[in-house]
Amino acid sequence: MARPVPPDWAELEAPSIEEIDALARRGFDRLPDEFKMLAADVVIRVQDLAPDDVLDTLGIEDALELMGLFQGVALAQQVTGRTGQLPNMVFLYRRAILDYWSDHHETLGAIVTHVLIHEIGHHFGLSDADMAKIERKARR
Repeated sequence: MARPVPPDWAELEAPSIEEIDALARRGFDRLPDEFKMLAADVVIRVQDLAPDDVLDTLGIEDALELMGLFQGVALAQQVTGRTGQLPNMVFLYRRAILDYWSDHHETLGAIVTHVLIHEIGHHFGLSDADMAKIERKARR
């Protein structure tokens, strides 16, 4: 089997917010249908880093330690008919994801999908084992 031609790293830039967003959308599209249907109301946002107020609330000093965050009401805790509630959101933090990617032997797409599944998993109250099963299905 022929080895792929490596990219010309001298010509490449770090993936942009838009490119990380595209990886997240592609990862979401590969999730099992039943998972996607339940998560259809979750808004996905990519930002460079978590804001200081979020880091302070979580007790995190280094923004590069937080790759993603679920904000909202977990599915099991939602009350029907409740008004004035913001949509459930998953934030992916580009620079933290890129920092992790630089130190690990995984593809960027796999990392983004992993963080996305993990954060959406909080929406469902899933265990790590449940999330691992969903990741395996998404790779097929």
